[in-house]
Amino acid sequence: MHITNLISQYFGKVAKFEFPSFIQRVINGAYVKFLGLNMSEFRNPKFYKSLNDLFTRELAIPRQIDKDEKTFISPTDSLITQCGKLEEDLLLQIKGMEYSLEEMLTYDCADNFEKVNNGDYMNFYLSPKDYHRYHASIDFEVRKLIHVPGKLYPVNLKYLNKQIDLFVENERVILECFHQEKLFYMVFVGALNVGEMEFTFEPRVETNKDLKQAKVYEYLEPKKIKKGECLGCFHMGSTVVMVWEKDFVQLEELMGQSVKYGQRVAYIK
Repeated sequence: MHITNLISQYFGKVAKFEFPSFIQRVINGAYVKFLGLNMSEFRNPKFYKSLNDLFTRELAIPRQIDKDEKTFISPTDSLITQCGKLEEDLLLQIKGMEYSLEEMLTYDCADNFEKVNNGDYMNFYLSPKDYHRYHASIDFEVRKLIHVPGKLYPVNLKYLNKQIDLFVENERVILECFHQEKLFYMVFVGALNVGEMEFTFEPRVETNKDLKQAKVYEYLEPKKIKKGECLGCFHMGSTVVMVWEKDFVQLEELMGQSVKYGQRVAYIK
């Protein structure tokens, strides 16, 4: 097991530990103040039983989302670190740092490589202060889920600029999705500290464990997901990469901007 996985496992145990309530209130309050968390849509920090409980907090006030059937909404509160068109199967993790989509998706997705070549992509980076749950960008069907074990390098801007093939090296969960027979992928990339990702529709997925090989879940009856539905959560910050097949969508101009879950990020051509 790589050192980043071990560090994350130990940090996860600390983050999940429930201190006596008066101590936990102090810890939560200090975390909120230090990172400048906006808690206006959430419960008071004193009600969270652990730091991990605070990390993975649910919205207490429902978020208004763009309900247009022809739009994709942001799955997360995040920073758009890169977006644009693929050049064949190449995309950017950050400016000047390209990698192969085929390597990220693995050959379990080989049947669809031609569809996504020259398509569009967008990277959503979640910082430790962001809301950590992820949601469906549009109505879709999940026909395949691939869990790829790997390292847990940080995915912040510093590491994106220095670590080659970061999204290929790190542990990730890949959803193969279809909207009215048009293909897109959602790739959830693990990161340092805790390193766990949860999926509400697939409880068999357990990340940052001693998994040696990729596991593939194929659904003869596709998992039907509604726009805005909660798909799960990251334990600490991480990244979602969305990739659409060629000529499917037009991306909004969001490079370098912060977005909120529910905000339009693309529309169907």
